[in-house]
Amino acid sequence: MPIPMTPTKTTSSTKFQAVLFDLDGTLLDTAPDFLTATNRLLERKGMPLLPAESIRRLVTHGSVGIIKKVFELEEKHPDFEPIRQELLMLYMANLADQTRPFQGITELLETLGQQHIPWGIVTNKPESFTRAILEQLPLYPAPSTVVCPDHVTKTKPDPEPVILACQQLGVSPRESIYIGDHQRDIEAGLRAGTTTIAAAYGYIDDDEDPTSWGAHYTVTSASQLLALIL
Repeated sequence: MPIPMTPTKTTSSTKFQAVLFDLDGTLLDTAPDFLTATNRLLERKGMPLLPAESIRRLVTHGSVGIIKKVFELEEKHPDFEPIRQELLMLYMANLADQTRPFQGITELLETLGQQHIPWGIVTNKPESFTRAILEQLPLYPAPSTVVCPDHVTKTKPDPEPVILACQQLGVSPRESIYIGDHQRDIEAGLRAGTTTIAAAYGYIDDDEDPTSWGAHYTVTSASQLLALIL
């Protein structure tokens, strides 16, 4: 089904030479494994466990956001980094146990492969965790590029990661599309020159409105992406 809204910008064509995805909350539903790691940490600390929805909205902010919210600590607090590293250790131990592609993603990737359209990942997730997930949860076809903070000098919302991914794929940003569930994703894509899709099905804070991010399109389900891209 087409997206349930009018595009906020116009493009000359919905045919693209490459498709780029943010990882957490856009390509993969990683929240369940973040919940497991966080609750294991809380259990270690003798603190009450959290329901799934409370963690889901925090995943887009990474381990820093989780520690800030759950433990009510700022980054300058001496306990902040040790607790964050403990969380990351627990997460690495189970980061692909329950993580799965969002419904519709597997079919989309298969179709891109059949059409010989390369796809890639542009994420603010460190390479060690990103690679570990992809090794344990292989996608078909495999991404032709994976750009993490380790590979650039500036991360999203800076356009550098998106531009680098396009360079590695040998395509112009103008011929590419970038999909993400956070305003920084859309800003990075727009500044790079790609067409953008806001993934409103992802990890959206209560006070955020994806339709206000300036994306070319907004979808409420990953199953809507195929009709837009091809």
